[in-house]
Amino acid sequence: MSPLREKPDTELVKLAKAKDFLAFEELVSRHGARIYSLLYRLLENRGDAEDLLQQTFLSAFQNLGRFREEASFRTWVTRIATNFALMKFRKEKKNQTVSLDAPHNFTEDGIPLPMEIADWSVNPVETLERKELVETLEAAIARLPQIYRTVFLLRDLEGLSNKEVAEMMELSVSAVKSRLMRARLFLRTLLSDLLREEVDAL
Repeated sequence: MSPLREKPDTELVKLAKAKDFLAFEELVSRHGARIYSLLYRLLENRGDAEDLLQQTFLSAFQNLGRFREEASFRTWVTRIATNFALMKFRKEKKNQTVSLDAPHNFTEDGIPLPMEIADWSVNPVETLERKELVETLEAAIARLPQIYRTVFLLRDLEGLSNKEVAEMMELSVSAVKSRLMRARLFLRTLLSDLLREEVDAL
């Protein structure tokens, strides 16, 4: 086993800044699969996810000297990947229209105001252990509108803070909370519908 594998990210970053390419390769190996999974869930296209994965780590390597290590490398590289995905969304002008059965109000910038719903504090991936249910969860996440799916993935699955997500997406913290609540509401509804369909199919 390579001794680099036993080192924490902080040490690998310092080595990589000193032009230790093997240290940076270890960082890529350590975080590549997770970043690819995030990009694929955001973009829903394997080719785009692979392209942006390469761009993410190329950008990370080129800008490593600017990384001040105030956040973890994991958070920093996640921010880079998310920014690439958001730039792609903006470039392609992907606008999604959101509809709900019940009427609701919006802020001036189109952010839906939070509804009075219970907080889904349990990580759904940890709760749904059976393969079939995990696949159902993945299908439900893929059906979330993009503006909510991004916040949900970063906040609930990647474990970033509301402040980190807000900075990443150039939103206010209150807007992130609003979108997260809406995402959880959508996801609960979608999961209920999908699970009902599976039961009916038995």
